[in-house]
Amino acid sequence: MARVTIAAIAREAGVSVPTVSRVLNGRADVSPQTREAVENLLKQHGYRRRASRQQAGKAALVDLVFNDLDSPWAVELIRGVEDVMHSSGVGTVVSAVHRKSAATRQWLQNLYVRASDGVIFVTSDLTTPVYAELQRLNIPVVVIDPAGGAAIDVPTIGATNWAGGLSATQHLVQLGHRRVGFVAGPKNLLCSRARMDGYRAGLEAAGLKPDEDLIRQGDFLYDSGFAGGASLLDMATPPTAIFASSDTMALGVHEAARRRGLRVPDDLSVVGFDDLPEARWASPPLTTVRQPLAEMGGLAARTILRLAQGEEIQAPRIELATELIIRDSTRAPRA
Repeated sequence: MARVTIAAIAREAGVSVPTVSRVLNGRADVSPQTREAVENLLKQHGYRRRASRQQAGKAALVDLVFNDLDSPWAVELIRGVEDVMHSSGVGTVVSAVHRKSAATRQWLQNLYVRASDGVIFVTSDLTTPVYAELQRLNIPVVVIDPAGGAAIDVPTIGATNWAGGLSATQHLVQLGHRRVGFVAGPKNLLCSRARMDGYRAGLEAAGLKPDEDLIRQGDFLYDSGFAGGASLLDMATPPTAIFASSDTMALGVHEAARRRGLRVPDDLSVVGFDDLPEARWASPPLTTVRQPLAEMGGLAARTILRLAQGEEIQAPRIELATELIIRDSTRAPRA
């Protein structure tokens, strides 16, 4: 017989999942009547409490899970999460699942063995089987930059990607650029689609019709930025500016321009997205949209710690503000 989840207990008791968690954790901020009703249902269904490391008197543990760890922005997220966890005396286990079912099953087994108190997923679609298993184990979840629509009761942390795409495009248009190329991120990610929508909106606000011929598909990584930039610059009438949906791709665009004897920003303006340290070190330093990655990681960490203590989260979807950082890779086009 399948083990009942706390979500099922909550539905039957007519209370929220955090309320059931507070009962399980022995919290005092639950009415006696509610506590009795939940306890009776837990006994009736034979629900077994998961012994956490905190209950065992050991250091608490939280998992931070990426699909891949080959992007520099992962380091910024890890730094934000680790700063909060370290100050709270909580350990962090960083892993990559690589989207393979076998790897996911192994990760779930390891998660159970180490009795993790919470999981933070990054750019994940949080599949139904995985979410159901985490519910069964009574492990809270937070998602940073969900790939698709996360479950309704899963808190998500993101950034104002649409506004960031809009501000980058408006900056280029205000400088006088009329042919603005765009190298997009992965199609399956909400943040990528939002940045593209912001790019389109920035052109339309200036009375410019978005040109599909000026858009190239990328994957946030350097090679796709180089390939997209090379393709755009080899057009019969190339763009005078290119907005790349990540700093790493923007650096690839830089290299594509250099190999064609073009200078940034004299011959081509380039804008990125993220504001990684590499953006400041580029030559010339890269104009970019700052995504508060460390802050996003820190907020996710604080949220998962609150959930692990059975606290309710008022805002299930939080977006932190992006900011256009103007450096030396953009200028008005040559007459």
